[in-house]
Amino acid sequence: MSASEFLFLFQITPIRRTGIRGLTIIDKMRHRWKRTSLIILILGMILVGCSADNSKPTVRQEHKITLTFRHFWTKEHDKAVAQIFEDVIRKFEVEHPHIKIEAEGIDQTFHREQKLKSEMVAGNPPDIFALFGGAEIEPYARADRLLDLTPFLKENNLYDQFIDLSLWTIDGGTYGLPFEGNAEPIYYNRTIFDKLKLTPPQTWDELLAIIPILKENGYVPFAIGNDERWPGAIFYHYLMQRRAGPALIDEIVQGTDTFETEAYMQATEDFIRLAALQPFTEHTNDKSKEFARQQFVSGKAALYMNGSWEINVLQGAATPSNFMNEVGVMNFPVFDASDSIANGLAGGYTIGLGVSANLKGERLEAALEFMKAVYTPEVQRRMVYEGLRLPSMNIMIEKQRTGPIFASLMELMLQTPHMFIPYDNKLPPAVQETFFNVTQDLLEGRTSADKALNQLQSAIEQYREVIRKGG
Repeated sequence: MSASEFLFLFQITPIRRTGIRGLTIIDKMRHRWKRTSLIILILGMILVGCSADNSKPTVRQEHKITLTFRHFWTKEHDKAVAQIFEDVIRKFEVEHPHIKIEAEGIDQTFHREQKLKSEMVAGNPPDIFALFGGAEIEPYARADRLLDLTPFLKENNLYDQFIDLSLWTIDGGTYGLPFEGNAEPIYYNRTIFDKLKLTPPQTWDELLAIIPILKENGYVPFAIGNDERWPGAIFYHYLMQRRAGPALIDEIVQGTDTFETEAYMQATEDFIRLAALQPFTEHTNDKSKEFARQQFVSGKAALYMNGSWEINVLQGAATPSNFMNEVGVMNFPVFDASDSIANGLAGGYTIGLGVSANLKGERLEAALEFMKAVYTPEVQRRMVYEGLRLPSMNIMIEKQRTGPIFASLMELMLQTPHMFIPYDNKLPPAVQETFFNVTQDLLEGRTSADKALNQLQSAIEQYREVIRKGG
């Protein structure tokens, strides 16, 4: 029905007068106004219906861009970081209503060792995703799966804002950006040490000497849960670093040296000697890091080797009220106190975000806008004060706002002139797997130093052969 047809019908259709008679002039005027309003309303509905018949809408709907974002901040100690990302996404979507960020968080080990690898082979990774810099990203970058963010850094004057981009730089390109720094200290229970009149060990011999004392007094010397394999590997790379210094692992990766050296033989034998004292959580390869952490928090274990990412749990509401003041922070013991380079603290700027090289046009622009929203001083400050994570960008930190454990770690880092990249970030992924497996065997006393180093050397030779053949 057209508008003119409707008006004609409306004019000839009698209006019911029931209830009109006897009304005041004002009431009659109100009634006429209601009738006129009804006519206008119906006309509006007809006009909308007429436009609906048209194949071209009169109002253009704004296009919606959807980007996938995957992270691995899913554990108890990651809650604050996950919340920061949720807030960044919410604010970003308000400010960019045409862009939708579909976020998912999955287990870090599953993401890094299985899902992302298979996606990279197939060429369909998420649009933006968390990953580790160093050896892990090199095959992705060389296969053109990661976007080179060099132009993005230059256009936004961000190059000088990052503390260290070395693990993300390959042949002059930048294939990801660190979001947080990390360090791997030893946490120790001051109360236990004071009670037993023990001094935190600074040398290897001092460490070996306190283990039987702790065990005799009913304490687990070291709380470790190694079911994910990397926690135990921290011990191995510290011993390797202490015996050989930082250069050897780089030379091995570059193909100019071998695992089967005297220094690494000593380090492996040191590990075997330590494991023979049974200082670790029982059946450690079957235990989770959450189990180990609880042993330390409950006062059953005197020492806890892990990363700086644990601090927000150690200082958190779930721990005893004064526990944070009982926790000391120390570097791994040394063999030769004069060798400052070999005595560095493990850590670096390894954890960050990458962008898929598949993105083009407006989707690429949207992804880079999101990266701009993530890498800001405001977000970095929240990472420090809420997440208790080391920042990846140059910002001022007020230590009094971070709590005692974080402040102690910052002090330790200032006192330690050198840091070194954890070896699992140095080694190619295929060799990293062998490194983890060898560590498990060493913890359980299932292998010899010769056999362990031979396995590592065989793994890297096989890796080089695959690379040589272009596999």
